[in-house]
Parts: sequence; C-alpha cells; structure tokens
Amino acid sequence: MLSRTASDLYWMSRYLERAENLARMLDVSYSLSLMPQDGRGDGLDEIAMPLLITGTLDDYLERHGQLHAERLLHFFALDPSNPASIYSCLGAARASAHAVRGRITADMWENINATWLEIRGIAEQGVSRYGMSRFCEWVKERSNVFRGATYGTIMRNDAFRFIRLGTFIERADNTLRLLDARYEMLGEDADTVSVDDNSARDYYQWSALLRALSSFEAYTEIYRDAPAARPVAELLLLRADVPRSLRACTEEINHILADLPGANGRPAQRLAAEFDARLRYTGIGEILDEGLHEWLNEQIPLVRQLGNAIHSSYLEAV
Repeated sequence: MLSRTASDLYWMSRYLERAENLARMLDVSYSLSLMPQDGRGDGLDEIAMPLLITGTLDDYLERHGQLHAERLLHFFALDPSNPASIYSCLGAARASAHAVRGRITADMWENINATWLEIRGIAEQGVSRYGMSRFCEWVKERSNVFRGATYGTIMRNDAFRFIRLGTFIERADNTLRLLDARYEMLGEDADTVSVDDNSARDYYQWSALLRALSSFEAYTEIYRDAPAARPVAELLLLRADVPRSLRACTEEINHILADLPGANGRPAQRLAAEFDARLRYTGIGEILDEGLHEWLNEQIPLVRQLGNAIHSSYLEAV
C-alpha cells in the first residue's frame, strides 16, 4: 500500500476517534459543571478541563481573553478556526476519507460524508440551541455507526489494519490524559472511597470519568466498592478486557503491527511489543508506589513515541 494512502486511512480514523473522545470529554465536563459546586466556583473549572487536557488553553485565552462557559463550549464543539474542535476533526476525517474513497466501502463513505453534512447544519444553529448533551450523544452515535460500518463491510486487509491502528493510538492517548486530569483535580482526596458529605464530589468525579470512557458498567461488575483512584486506575490502565483501557489499546496495536508485512516496521513493532509487555507484567501497586500522576506522565510520551515510529515506518513517502 502507498504510504500516502495508509496515512489518509490512519488519520481518518484518528480524527474520528478524536472527535468522539472530545465529545465524551465535553459531555462529562459539562455535566459536572451543572452540579452544586460547594463554594468551589461556578463550574467553569470543569468546562475548562478540556483546554488543559488538549493543551489549547493559551490558544483559547489569546482569542477570547477569559473563561466563558458558552464560548468554551463553542470553541471545542463547533469552532472551525480551532483545529482541535469536533467540527474541525470531522472535517479533517472527511477530507482524508475523500482522498481514499476507492479504498473504503460505500457504507463507510456515506456515513462519514453524512456526518460532515449534518454537523454543518448543527453549526448553523449553534451548540447552545441544539443542546450540549444532545450534541455529544450525536457525535458518539455517528462514531459508533462508522465503526460498525467499518467492521461489517471492509475487507480484513492492510486498509482495515491502518484504520484500526489510528483508532487505538488515539484512544490510548485519550485514556491516559483523561485519567491524569481527573486524578490531578481530586488531588489528595483521590483515594477517598466513602460517599459522605465530604467525598460525594469525588465519587461523582470518578463515576463521570468511568462513564466518559464507557466503563462504568464494567467497573460495577468487577468491583464492589465505590469508585476510587486505585480500582479505577487498575481498570482503565491494566484490564485487557475493558475496550478503552490502555492495556486493551496496546494489545491491539501490538497485534495489528505484527500483521503488517515488510521489515520497515520493525522499530514500531518493537516499541509496541515492549509497551504491551510492560503493561502485561505491571501491577497497580507498582504504579501507585511510583505515583499515579508521575507514571501517567511517563506513558503519554511513550504513546507519542509509538505514533511517531508508526509514522516514520509506514506513513512517510520513501
């Protein structure tokens, strides 16, 4: 496969996954901002959380000067001048899909093209008029439909592998950043497990994180205690049977890269195998002994390094 084609397939899926992850992030931040703040502010800290996670705080402040709830929501949802907005991600995904129209199925193209046309209509209304929660659910639904169309219609060839590769690289990075942001926000109370008056907010923070990653049901099935730092981190980092966990992502990346032909990919394959093996044989106790924040901030550059290795091995024109 030509590197340009592989690159378009890879980035098409990364942008779609990024749009979905942004919607999940916005949905949980918006929901938590509506809760009573107990003297902690007016909820702006919650809505501003995506700025910190995506590193776009300076860009937002340069344009708008101060935090404002409605502007923040528009900035991340429908602002075409913000390359990190859901609108921009879906536009970039559609452009990549158009470039490889002959390598994806009609069902996949029709879904992604219809999604782009629909979000342009939503942008004309504005997110406050359309409804923030409704908008986030729409983005997640469109992503799920595209994923289903991909699984149900495309051949299991290299095109399929590069699409899946982009999905799991983006998902791994998002899980790490979301977990780190929530842990940092809870601070010293992050390990509180009771849900009395002093810790109810922490309970809802952890529950919201699990829901944002579609892992709340998995958590309640595996653990009996209320959500807290240790079990939530174990679930989202080390459980291979939880679809959005870091371990599940690295396992899939490792398998996909092993199936790609040619010797050029050996650096990326080696990094993926080492990353997966490290998680396979790491316990949650070791992570917490090092410090969850410190450990997470070691893994985020590793995901970026793996993404760079994939790019240099497969996606650069030779």
